[in-house]
This record gives sequence, C-alpha cells and structure tokens, in this order.
Amino acid sequence: MKSKIEIAQSWLKRYTGSEPDELGNWILLTNFQNYVDRFAEKFNININGLGGPMTSTTNNDGLSIINFGYGSANAATIMDLLSSVKPRGVLFLGKCGGLKKTTEIGHFVLPIAAIRGEGTSDDYFPPEVPAMPSFKLHKYVSQILLNKKLDYRTGVVYTTNRRIWEWDEEFKKYLRRVRALGIDMETATIFITGLANEIARGALLLVSDRPMIPEGMKTAESDKKVTQEFVNLHLEVGIQAMTSIDQEGEKIKHFRY
Repeated sequence: MKSKIEIAQSWLKRYTGSEPDELGNWILLTNFQNYVDRFAEKFNININGLGGPMTSTTNNDGLSIINFGYGSANAATIMDLLSSVKPRGVLFLGKCGGLKKTTEIGHFVLPIAAIRGEGTSDDYFPPEVPAMPSFKLHKYVSQILLNKKLDYRTGVVYTTNRRIWEWDEEFKKYLRRVRALGIDMETATIFITGLANEIARGALLLVSDRPMIPEGMKTAESDKKVTQEFVNLHLEVGIQAMTSIDQEGEKIKHFRY
C-alpha cells in the first residue's frame, strides 16, 4: 500500500466495521452511539463495528451513519478514511456549547464557518485557510429546519482540543473577543479535512449547554435531559435533509477541484 486511497480502503472496515461498498453516497457523522442506535432502530438494520473504535450502519436508501468518537483527531481520521469511498456529502450531527445569550439549550446552530483552534487542521492547510462548509448542503438543512418551524442560529463556531476549559477566565475572555456563537471539538476539522479530501461537508450542531455561565455548564443530569428532549429531532432533521438531497439528485459542488 503506497497511496493514501489504498491505505484508507484497507483501514476503513477496521475502524468502522463496514466494507467500503457497504457505505452509502450520503453519510451522517456523530460523536454519540445513541444516534447510531436510534438510526438502526428506526430502519430495522444491524450495526457494524460494535466493540471497535467506531460504529456504522446504512439504510436501504443508501444513507449511512458513523459514530467516529469525539475530538479533532478522530474527526480527521474518519474524513481521511472516507476519501477512499468519495461520498457525495457528509453532515456532522454534533453538540456544542452556546456562547451567546441568544443561544439556548435545544437550539440548532448551522455554522457558516469555524475558527481553527484545534490544531489538527494545521496538518492539512495553512492557518489562514478558512474552515467552511459546503453551502449548498446547508441550504437543504436550513429548509428542513424552516419547514419544521425550528429555532436555529447561523454564525461562526470555535473548535478547540481543550475538553475542560470552563474554569479558565482568560480563555473565556478570548472566546468573547472572537465573537464565536458556539464551541465544539470537531467542526473546523471536518470542514478543513472535507476540503482536503474533496468531500462536500456540513454540520448541524445542537446546543447542549451554556458553558460561559456556572449554572449553564453540562452535568450528567442536564446531558440526559438534552438527549431525551432533542436527540430524536436532531437525527430526524439530518435524515430528512440528506434524503431530500439524494432524492432530488442535487449536485453539491459548484466547481471542479
């Protein structure tokens, strides 16, 4: 194996449990196993990769979902692996912390860009290259949200490798200065590695906590409540958006690489 594609094809099943030809043209990415469980239950299908580093499954319409774990390194890994199957589009269903007073728990964030604070994306492009989604893909997601009359925000999110930062007042001051709408650990990496691998990509983030205020920090109890109240809806929007793109035969790219 000498080429990137050969390596990625060889490693794909070892990581995800699915052969390259088992994955569909449209893929949902998530950090949480319960998203994959609910997807499999909805379509009455088996889950691949249980007990391994990632899990995946694909419905009869050719829509796949992959739980890649969390963090920017894992996000880059799955996007590099997917370069071997060249999906037509990838949508990340992640959670984020709301950094503005207007971002309430349960709101959705459709980011127009992400600040590259994680460092992983620096291995793919220079720091001045912006991390951005494929806007045509986001058009479909926004239309589903509007049809369902759901609150959502657009803006820039900050992606970090730091998992525990809520105590750091200097970092909080920095987040206020950069005017970020939300904070997560994967979005910028997915946008940049999607660009590097020529994969159309997007992200629909669910606001799960408000970490800038002490009473807004995530706890086991608050996370359980968010899961009970909003995860099914989050997954449903992702499924509908990607299915509608596929059914309409829309091309996501506006140009040749």
